Amino acid sequence: MQPQNFHSTAVNDHIENISQHIADPALERLFRQCYPNTLATTVVFKTINNLPDTFVITGDIHAMWLRDSAAQVWPYLAHIQQDPRLADMIAGLIRRHSACILIDPYANAFNDGPAQSEWQSDSTTMLPELHERKWELDSLCYAIRLAHGYWQSSTDRKPFDAQWLAAMKLVVATMKAQQRKENRGPYSFTRSGSWQADTLACDGWGNPARPVGLIASMFRPSDDATVLPFLVPSNFFAVISLRQLASMVVDLFYETAFAAECTALADEVATALQAHAIVQHPKHGPIYAYEVDGYGSALLMDDANIPSLLSLPYLGAVARNDEVYQNTRRFALSTDNPWFFKGDLFEGNGSPHTLAPMIWPMSIIMRAMTSDQDKEISHCLHMLKNSHAETYFMHESFHVHQPQQFTRSWFAWANTLLGELISKIAQERPHLLSAKDRHVSH
Repeated sequence: MQPQNFHSTAVNDHIENISQHIADPALERLFRQCYPNTLATTVVFKTINNLPDTFVITGDIHAMWLRDSAAQVWPYLAHIQQDPRLADMIAGLIRRHSACILIDPYANAFNDGPAQSEWQSDSTTMLPELHERKWELDSLCYAIRLAHGYWQSSTDRKPFDAQWLAAMKLVVATMKAQQRKENRGPYSFTRSGSWQADTLACDGWGNPARPVGLIASMFRPSDDATVLPFLVPSNFFAVISLRQLASMVVDLFYETAFAAECTALADEVATALQAHAIVQHPKHGPIYAYEVDGYGSALLMDDANIPSLLSLPYLGAVARNDEVYQNTRRFALSTDNPWFFKGDLFEGNGSPHTLAPMIWPMSIIMRAMTSDQDKEISHCLHMLKNSHAETYFMHESFHVHQPQQFTRSWFAWANTLLGELISKIAQERPHLLSAKDRHVSH
């Protein structure tokens, strides 16, 4: 089924309210186009047995990523009290996430029912419902994040039924299996082809890791293979997600034993992060590594996709004023990070997924999201306003010197995320929107 244009009066009212406070016409147009992009182009919403069901494609790929779909609708949670149909749409996505996880907790992307996939020849346990089966720890965390956000924003408990609880128990069991304490677990993956990051080392099991309490993630949020199996941003994300899940299952199901299991796992991962994820950088001091293996090896970089090290306060995983985070942030936003690119007009993080020297608008948005400095936030807005190559949409990435050279013209998550940023600025720092662009080089 093709996505339909989903209308929300509450979202439209929000767009009108914010837009009248944006002095810069180009920024206003960018906000008007980007914020509703997920609703306008990616949502398939229907009812099945009188219950809402929602499938959200990522944009130019007709498949639903657990991560992307949860992030795409996240900013709309702010409007569900004013729009019951919007609430139903998000509730339907929570239900769909539960169904997908029960089909396969190791899959990152799903078809809308059984269908053909271009990746069906991958050497892993592919099912017809799967678009892709890359084990990405953050995918399961995003499903929890959306459910928790809905639970906090709504009095509707209908999505939280026996199916949802079964899915969440499978989530925790999967995370524990991927601690790899006794064996490597059931997941392996290889793909034929020439793209190194699309397949796993060691005959599909990934590089070795010492079981230290962290959770292995074989792929990054970019869908690239990890080099070292313990992906630090995703493990931080797992800690906050497990704590959120614990609070939900007590309130919704009185499942105190399961809540204790969630909390114990969160505590174990948090302790392991402090022991194994912090490394001493010669310039920036103690920083968080991007990946570690439990043996003492660490990969020092940051990738633009979220969860990133830069995004940890945005996800609620660390405090913004945390000293190690601040050191890490300075590292990530400097040329000491091999995936940070800086030109005359633009600077930001990219990803091995799009090669060098491509900046992801998502990283610029996240820099602004995690800043408390007007000058830095204005600098980010200026770059975003000038990087869309006259399309007035965000892209996956753009060339550091030539924004007209970009990847993915239809990437709904980046569009919605920009709308979330401008909404946040309108609430917290409206003076940055009410003034004409008076950019000063940062």
